[in-house]
Amino acid sequence: MFEYMGDRISNAIKNIRGMGKITEENISDAMREIRMALLEADVNYQVVKEFVADVKEKALNAEVEKSLKPDELFLKIVKDELVSLLGGDYVPLEVDKKPTILMLVGLQGSGKTTTAGKLSNYLRKKHAKKPLLIAVDIYRPAAIDQLKTIGKELNVPVFSEENKRVVEIVEDGLNYAKENNNDYIIIDTAGRLQIDETLMQELKDIDATVHPDEKILVIDGSMGQDAINVITGFNDSLTLTGCILTKLDGNTKGGVALSVRHLTHIPIKFVGNSEKMDGLSEFYPERMAERILDMGDILEIVSKVEDVIDEDEAKRQAMKMKKGTFDLEDFLGTLKQIKKLGPLENILKMLPQARKMGLNNVSIDPKDLAHVEAIIQSMTPYERRHPEILKATRKQRIAKGSGRSVEEVNRLLKQFEMMKDMMKKLNSGNLKMPF
Repeated sequence: MFEYMGDRISNAIKNIRGMGKITEENISDAMREIRMALLEADVNYQVVKEFVADVKEKALNAEVEKSLKPDELFLKIVKDELVSLLGGDYVPLEVDKKPTILMLVGLQGSGKTTTAGKLSNYLRKKHAKKPLLIAVDIYRPAAIDQLKTIGKELNVPVFSEENKRVVEIVEDGLNYAKENNNDYIIIDTAGRLQIDETLMQELKDIDATVHPDEKILVIDGSMGQDAINVITGFNDSLTLTGCILTKLDGNTKGGVALSVRHLTHIPIKFVGNSEKMDGLSEFYPERMAERILDMGDILEIVSKVEDVIDEDEAKRQAMKMKKGTFDLEDFLGTLKQIKKLGPLENILKMLPQARKMGLNNVSIDPKDLAHVEAIIQSMTPYERRHPEILKATRKQRIAKGSGRSVEEVNRLLKQFEMMKDMMKKLNSGNLKMPF
């Protein structure tokens, strides 16, 4: 997401490096490159025009502080304008009202049903809510079955009824929620075109009857500039409280994210970044701007780590690393916790300078981690705590037991020793960092 656009913008800013000051002449090429990068990412033409004009005006009128070089100042201006374009401040989901009613709307195929499951998972984990999913896509029975499957996977209840009007199903669902103490109700509606008056009236009827606290449009992030017409159409009928951009993993251009808030004034509340049920991230404009400019998103990494890794265990292992007593038993525990974070390449992409270091194109086969795990599990507990006793015969037994080769066992042990050595040097202050 945003990688090609971000690289072009970053390269344009680099061209200013070494200049004594910012002038219209020395930023003209950079502004042209930024304009083309945004347009090719499907950012709306009017948005691009205003963005470029604002950056240029602020750059030419800015006083370069002694602590900043011209290219650093220009980067700060571009980042600030990107933050503004993306909405400025973070707009959270309503979570304080009891019960909270949220209605998901959107085109067919936008990912509403999957997003309903992701939201219920997010609300339960992050806000300790007891969600209920209400299935009202009565026109596509497969959608109700899909929601039930997701609910079963997450252990979240799904309410559905047959041979009833949509509004009646929602009302009965709310009564069910009250009886079962569900404090967050997510209504999964049928996909529809914003120009379909009959189906849009159905949404208006739900709105008028139950008054949802959140009316969220789920929209495909790869849709391009047509997305603005869709958002405007739904907003004219419902007065949306926010939107969720899905399918922003992979090579999606993502230009719609830079156009939505500016043109519709509707905040982006979440982005979908994987197909898994934890693949939903809160949308922070500043953090997204930093990711576009390859500054990383350390706070998102921290958030993921906090969600899945046991804090006490992490502290215990960190202390063992510091003392130099970290063994293969600890390494196995660390490996199991790391796997909970999801695909490691997604984490690497959020590191600062990830694209510069080529980490955005790294592919890590989950089987490789499984092989490492199998090798360590084939060792006895004593061998894991004392890997120095592993000689030829023990290595042959471990290789046979894990279904791997002796060469792979040797490689793992060598890498583990190198890691321990690096940790010792880091803790003693003898390791020179490459910056």
